[in-house]
Amino acid sequence: MTESERQQHDHLDVLMQAYTEALAAHGVDGVLLYSGRPARHFGDDQDTSFAAYGHFVHWTGQAQLAHSWLLIRPGVQPTLTLHAPADFWHLPARLPEEPWVERFRVEARESPEPPPLPPGRFAVLGDVTNDLAQALGAEANPPGLVAALDELRVRKSDYEVSCLREANRRAMAGHRAAREAFEAGGAEFDIQLAYLSGVRQRESELPYPNIVGLNAHGGVLHYQHYDTAPPAARRSLLVDAGRRYRGYCADITRTWAGGDATPEFAPLIEGVTALQQRLITDLAPGVSYVALHERMHEGLAALLVAHGLVDASAEAVLASGLTRAFCPHGLGHLLGVQVHDVGGRVDARGQPQPPPAEHPVLRLTRELEAGMVVTMEPGLYIIPMLLEAHRHRPEVNWGRVEHLADHGGIRIEDNVLVTADGPDNLTPREH
Repeated sequence: MTESERQQHDHLDVLMQAYTEALAAHGVDGVLLYSGRPARHFGDDQDTSFAAYGHFVHWTGQAQLAHSWLLIRPGVQPTLTLHAPADFWHLPARLPEEPWVERFRVEARESPEPPPLPPGRFAVLGDVTNDLAQALGAEANPPGLVAALDELRVRKSDYEVSCLREANRRAMAGHRAAREAFEAGGAEFDIQLAYLSGVRQRESELPYPNIVGLNAHGGVLHYQHYDTAPPAARRSLLVDAGRRYRGYCADITRTWAGGDATPEFAPLIEGVTALQQRLITDLAPGVSYVALHERMHEGLAALLVAHGLVDASAEAVLASGLTRAFCPHGLGHLLGVQVHDVGGRVDARGQPQPPPAEHPVLRLTRELEAGMVVTMEPGLYIIPMLLEAHRHRPEVNWGRVEHLADHGGIRIEDNVLVTADGPDNLTPREH
């Protein structure tokens, strides 16, 4: 057995023990996890891209298995009901020939319907209706149990960390290919194709739609298009792109200056990168992620002043709220089998912990613990619609800001494991 296989077996042992305790605490005899199903386009016979339910993936690592079911009962070998119809239109689902499969009792079925449940009290989790659960004699998505199982995904096992590390390593191959395509004069579409070739994964398997933004498009936080023609000038490229490995996600962002960039842009990238690295150094158990997010804004205020975008003290810039116009998103989030993984907005007791009113989009509001994997992604953008509300501020050097507008923005994002001995950056520092 390889080290990875041993880690996976240990992961499944720990998961079974944790589920046993959670099910007992909530008075249920077992739980049926539904992988989910792809949605069908309205009025069509084609389906959308699909990713399986996170708790199903937590056990199996299979993010593409649709219409499949996993029954977990304490002291009983888990039963994986695999939807594998006899079909000449599509290749039926198959499991890999790996040792972990032996940990499950696998039943291949042609029907996508759920398997019957044995006597007892059961919960069904996933994209299921109350009617379906009632037909099985079970309860659909009981909130307390769902929250308890969400919490099991917050701290990663050694196996999960190794998967996340490998996902990052493979994603960085895509980022290198993307940069090479950019420097060769490629359009956004060419850069996307280069990325896919670099990671050896098709678009529908990626953890999220890649963001590939040239020039001003880098200032659209979730830019969703790929221009097929290269721009007349190559000022900047922002690539926010990941990869899956055994169900686990990488989520990496890099920004590069092009040959036509204004001289001020590359130093700003270096400034955001240095800020990000300082914030990563501060990651430790017991640290408030909200406090780190606020520290990001302190660093952004200093950066705006140091680079002459604002003529005021950093303290005054921060107090004015101006930094939120230059960076409207949160510092980061939990990462795992989902990109924005579950459990980020609760306290240590599992109670909801909303973000501060001034930072409503922050996805992680709790104190850090060893075993958490978080993204760290400070940004600095020129977003006209957000800056317009500050047009009355004479301290803003509007000429310099507008000179950067067609560069879009900067985001630098790594994936970092929190440990008692300090941060462990899973993202290779290659540029």
